[in-house]
Amino acid sequence: MNKLIKKSESIRGEISIPGDKSISIRSVIFGSIAEGDTIITHLGTGGDIQSAVRCLKQLGVSFEEKNDSIIIHGKGLYGLSKPSTVIDVGNSGTTIRLLTGVLAGQKFKSTITGDNSIQNRPMKRITNPLKLMGAEIKGESDDNCAPLIIVGKKLTAIKYVSPIASAQVKSSIMLASLYADGITQILEPYKSRDHSERMLAYMGGNVAVNGNNISIEGGQKLKGREIFIPGDLSSAAFFIAGALIVDNSEILLKDVGVNPTRTGIIDVLKRMGANIYMQNMREINNEPVADILVKSSELKGIEISGETIPRVIDEIPILSIVASVSEGETIIKDAGELRVKETDRIKAVVTNLKRLGADVKELSDGIIINGPNKLKGAELESFGDHRIALAFSIAGLNAEGSTIIKDAEWADISFPGFFDLLF
Repeated sequence: MNKLIKKSESIRGEISIPGDKSISIRSVIFGSIAEGDTIITHLGTGGDIQSAVRCLKQLGVSFEEKNDSIIIHGKGLYGLSKPSTVIDVGNSGTTIRLLTGVLAGQKFKSTITGDNSIQNRPMKRITNPLKLMGAEIKGESDDNCAPLIIVGKKLTAIKYVSPIASAQVKSSIMLASLYADGITQILEPYKSRDHSERMLAYMGGNVAVNGNNISIEGGQKLKGREIFIPGDLSSAAFFIAGALIVDNSEILLKDVGVNPTRTGIIDVLKRMGANIYMQNMREINNEPVADILVKSSELKGIEISGETIPRVIDEIPILSIVASVSEGETIIKDAGELRVKETDRIKAVVTNLKRLGADVKELSDGIIINGPNKLKGAELESFGDHRIALAFSIAGLNAEGSTIIKDAEWADISFPGFFDLLF
């Protein structure tokens, strides 16, 4: 499916964003291994979340729809069932990495895989620490690629110094630690998003957090709870960016998650001069939530690097769009992780920005963008990546003439209904 995007005169109104993908996936996984029912409202509807639910159903978990909620009938730590077929996570990197942590501690053998993109994403970052805990995992390319064959074992606590700041790696080890004897410690170089720590504590788990150091005692039982999923800030970022770069714009995004480990996008945009205001701040099931008011702004280029990168890693494609129409030079570096996402996002962003006429240079670990550029409509690739499809749809709102996004249906992976909201 190709999408035609035309230059916009303004973006105005009030928008509700779908439920946060990261929190949604964690809620269905944690709810499945908790005791009792977990009742979730505003669960995201993206393809990755549907994949997570499908995988857990394969493991014997029962889901019930009631009114506007999803009820998960939790099975407890050891209540999952041996799947009769290979578990397929589709395009969800979060699901395969977190669920592998759970499967490593089960009493049965399972195989987990995904689509071509998943089968080319690095898995040693989780299989190595899980093996140190006693897990038995075999995969392709020296256990670095799916399919992963997992023989469930009794695990042992470890102290793990992670070479990268990754919420998926951390969460995989955290989930495995529930099946391990002793206290597992995880130390990150920078603090990555902390949804798992917050949810574990909310569901009755005891997790100690001291800066970038996390400690979890094995054998803890989780209890089902009511969970409201706030709007996904990573999805909201596209409309935030659109309002900033299209003249005469003002939007209000309701009930958006503003977890401090996720608000790097807001911090970076404010450094660039963005008019963004948090309103109605509150906390719901351990997660900060707010309404976000955004107005069109005069923006300037900055450097985005170091400790900031883990806080904006998913938003760099849309930040690159903003940078392309901002005054001066924007340097993005220390972001080599982008090369092993759903696609090589550094190359994808540079390729599409050049087609739009932007002054952009590719680095091994980032991008240099000189602006402001007068973008011109072009035919762009989605590269089979939802965030590329979404980001360049927003670019089209600022580009003269018409922009075509090829294979735009990839946007549904994280943001079903995006184009309905956009138009």
